[in-house]
Amino acid sequence: MMKKIILVEDEAHVVSFIKKGLSEEGFEVTVAFDGKTGIQLIRENDFDLIILDIMLPEKNGLEVCSEIRETNKMVPILFLTALGTPENIVLGLETGADDYLVKPFKFIELVARIRTLLRRAEYSVSAEPDSMEEHMYRISDLTLNDYTKTVTRENETISLTTTEYRLLLYFLKNKNRVLSRVDILDEVWGVNFDLGTNVVDVYVNYLRKKIDSFSDHKLIHTVIGMGYVLKES
Repeated sequence: MMKKIILVEDEAHVVSFIKKGLSEEGFEVTVAFDGKTGIQLIRENDFDLIILDIMLPEKNGLEVCSEIRETNKMVPILFLTALGTPENIVLGLETGADDYLVKPFKFIELVARIRTLLRRAEYSVSAEPDSMEEHMYRISDLTLNDYTKTVTRENETISLTTTEYRLLLYFLKNKNRVLSRVDILDEVWGVNFDLGTNVVDVYVNYLRKKIDSFSDHKLIHTVIGMGYVLKES
């Protein structure tokens, strides 16, 4: 089935270039030239992936991303923007985006990022398992169900973004093992992600706030000079 992508971008030549290229790659592309129209189209349609510029008229890309994440935690979102400093990249990811590609870019890299994000999304809706227990991950009073994509601690449901969820799942699959920042970048964001940012530290802190802040028993620990580990205190 043809994957549906919405491109929210106000530069006409960029839109023409990306739409033509992605259509030739077999994607169905819808375009919005401002953030307000983008939000409306996203609310009215089911897209498989969203590409957002940050500098948009009416409503900027950060605002659009935040609004999307209020109701849809799972749709992949890729920022495509000229704002390429580490601070801007982290800010974009803080709003709930899954990846960030800086202009100017090579079209082949854009397609690779899109296909990677779509594969992750397809994995997140995997077929029903023979045994539900195979999809359960636990440590202390924290439980992750990788079939229903739900996380609970102390019987309270915890809402995570797609990136936070992948990070927690990676920790749970490797509990008690020290994971370096490079390990985490490769697994959660892919090997093409910009290693010049502190995105791992930012997302570990997000995850800590959601799963550790209300409990006396901390699960995510920093190993100075080496990385992070998920373990019982």
